[in-house]
Amino acid sequence: MFNIPVAISFTLLLSFPLIFLFAPQIFPSKHVDISIPDELDDLALFRRATLASIDGVGGAISRLGTTNPRMKIAFLFLTNTDLHFAPLWDRFFAGHDGRFNIYIHADPSARISRPGGRVFKGRFIAAKRTQRASPTLISAARRLMATALLDDPLNSYFALVSQHCIPLHSFDFIYNSLFTSQFPEYQSFIQILSNESYMWDRYVARGERAMLPEVPFDRFRFGSQFFVLTRRHALVVIRDRRLWRKFKMPCLNSDSCYPEEHYFPTLLSMEDPKGCTHYTLTRVNWTESVDGHPRTYLPSEISPELIYKLRESNSTYSHMFARKFSPDCLKPLMKIADNVIFRD
Repeated sequence: MFNIPVAISFTLLLSFPLIFLFAPQIFPSKHVDISIPDELDDLALFRRATLASIDGVGGAISRLGTTNPRMKIAFLFLTNTDLHFAPLWDRFFAGHDGRFNIYIHADPSARISRPGGRVFKGRFIAAKRTQRASPTLISAARRLMATALLDDPLNSYFALVSQHCIPLHSFDFIYNSLFTSQFPEYQSFIQILSNESYMWDRYVARGERAMLPEVPFDRFRFGSQFFVLTRRHALVVIRDRRLWRKFKMPCLNSDSCYPEEHYFPTLLSMEDPKGCTHYTLTRVNWTESVDGHPRTYLPSEISPELIYKLRESNSTYSHMFARKFSPDCLKPLMKIADNVIFRD
């Protein structure tokens, strides 16, 4: 006689291999892995950039035949949507050729329209897929830095910004503020925090001992995803292999996993804490965050008073950038660009 419970058990047993085979298609993974080919591509890029930077700015000076070259700011745009504020940035950069370079890492899995205008034309670099709260954002930022290092030896500051960022001052104000000290004594503007209440949860997101021995808990740091690094610190970032092996590991607790907010502050805190300001130049409002995202400003909130407030800082420097803004903020921002934002 046919035993129904046994038949059900046997059917379930046979189903397990099919579940494992088809589950990824039925329930696609939210985690974006960094493939071995992508990792090897990045390593090759980093090596080329490192070798090209061995003689640094000194070599660039000798090749240009001058002792007073004009240093540049490399603006690194990290995006997975259209650059909605491209017209505002166009106006920001206008008239300052020779003092900046632009590099854009656009997620290839997103359908992103190339912004019109001369400034952003041809600025897109070879990019790979990115995902929030994953090591892919670290890879993208490193890829941008390596490309900028390789492209122009006079790139002296590396400003990482997002598609939701806007400038809070004129280009002249930002440029002159960054280059007030004598090279090579520039500092990197990166937030580095160590005493936040949630640090332990973030530290053990990959497992309680996963970060050891390279990163003990007392050396683990937290900070803003967006920063302005000096050339020497950009080189530290692309040369690193030791900490990257830890931070690229997948997280067991995704709710506490924000590698892009930990890797750069931890690495630079361990390598050169005195060479960093420990604060960021990008203003972000976390008091009204939603689902891990900071406060998003809406068109009705755009005003001169908001710009003045966002500039305010507890540090020596005024905030120079701010995020995040909804795409439809472009029109009201353009209305106050010349008379407020770019008037210092």
